[in-house]
Amino acid sequence: MDVREQVAHQRVELEAAVAKALEVAGKQADAAEVAINKTTGISVSTRMCEVENVEFNSDGALGITVYRGNRKGSASTSDLSEAAIAQTVAAALDIANYTSEDPFAGPGPAELMARNIPDLDLFHPDEPEPDRAAAIAIAAEEAALAFDPRVKQSDGASYDSHYGVRVYGNSHGMLASYASSRHSISCCVISEGKNGNMERDYSYTTSRLASDMWTPERVGRHAAERTVSRIDPQKLTTREAPVMFAADVATGLFGHLVMGISGANLYRKSSFLLDKLGEQIFPEWLNISERPHILRGMASTPFDSEGLATFDREIITGGALQTYLLTSYAARKMKMQPTGHAGGIHNWMVSSTGESFEQMLKKMDRGLLVTELMGQGVNIITGDYSRGAAGFWVENGQIQYPVSEITIAGNLKDMMQNIVAIGRDTETRSQILTGSMLLDSMKIAGE
Repeated sequence: MDVREQVAHQRVELEAAVAKALEVAGKQADAAEVAINKTTGISVSTRMCEVENVEFNSDGALGITVYRGNRKGSASTSDLSEAAIAQTVAAALDIANYTSEDPFAGPGPAELMARNIPDLDLFHPDEPEPDRAAAIAIAAEEAALAFDPRVKQSDGASYDSHYGVRVYGNSHGMLASYASSRHSISCCVISEGKNGNMERDYSYTTSRLASDMWTPERVGRHAAERTVSRIDPQKLTTREAPVMFAADVATGLFGHLVMGISGANLYRKSSFLLDKLGEQIFPEWLNISERPHILRGMASTPFDSEGLATFDREIITGGALQTYLLTSYAARKMKMQPTGHAGGIHNWMVSSTGESFEQMLKKMDRGLLVTELMGQGVNIITGDYSRGAAGFWVENGQIQYPVSEITIAGNLKDMMQNIVAIGRDTETRSQILTGSMLLDSMKIAGE
């Protein structure tokens, strides 16, 4: 039996277990939700071209949530026998007896459940032998170490390949499942500068289909190139200047937008974007679209963690905020409609002003290119932003030298309004697909 046949058989078994749990819970609870994520795979890590760890994974527990009146109880089991399922339902019901009443608890609205499950082409298992997985990781290290004599050692490489089945059901009659896979190669190396200072950087690739990933040699060379470019960094004096975030760093800034418009922060009134629905929070040229059904998309899904159907949705249009991100619980709290975002967002496509990376540097002319951010200095309530950074100083649209030990600061409201351009060098390894981002000015604290 090949992997696809095994997984097809596994889906039938897991769906039967979820259905059984719902049947048992339905006799004693007012409502119930049952879910399981079963994951299987291999992780191989190497260091200095020697195998360090080989891990085989096969895990997943059946999670059962029951509702009695306004009380909620949850329990889980990895044993899928009928007796264990009945015992777990009983445990969840017992817990519900001791929880506080919450009028907003319960499954999502029945009318919003996913009924037709599209095939999003997410399942492409690889199942490499440990030796082949190790050879891939070692190939990345070898390419990195051969790139430049200043690359002195490897801090490790890895090859990960996992596939799994997600099954969700609830007392509305919803019962659905889908299979997916995810593969990745990563490499991290250390280089040495003239004064003996060491610099570390990394690269990675990830995809639903193993053959869609970068080659291990490309990952290794990219890691080495990034590391060597950071050798012998300088410090900056304190100043205000334009700041450009590299594409893989810019995703984090839009991640703060996700936090700011998430229901949990909004109903607690702990968001800098409270009451901003319909208002312009970005420049008029900026749009963000969500596309949950992109084939093989890294954040594609036919339904969210509550079984709600996912749809194409406009997040930002003409710079204005079009929607919040609401679970069923948050939606009830806010007297709004849930948006299918329990468990996260689904493939955000950020519009571009069309410049290449090099053209973005020329547009900035003189300023800071940020390639790494450190620390957690972001206050989602006020929007205050202050983080350690490293990157490169740019003059006349050309990178001049690496910089480190600096802090950049601003407020997220101002930063979002002051975006000058977004490049077409789109970061595709993230659930947020954006290019590099140029801001007209930020405070830079240095010496």
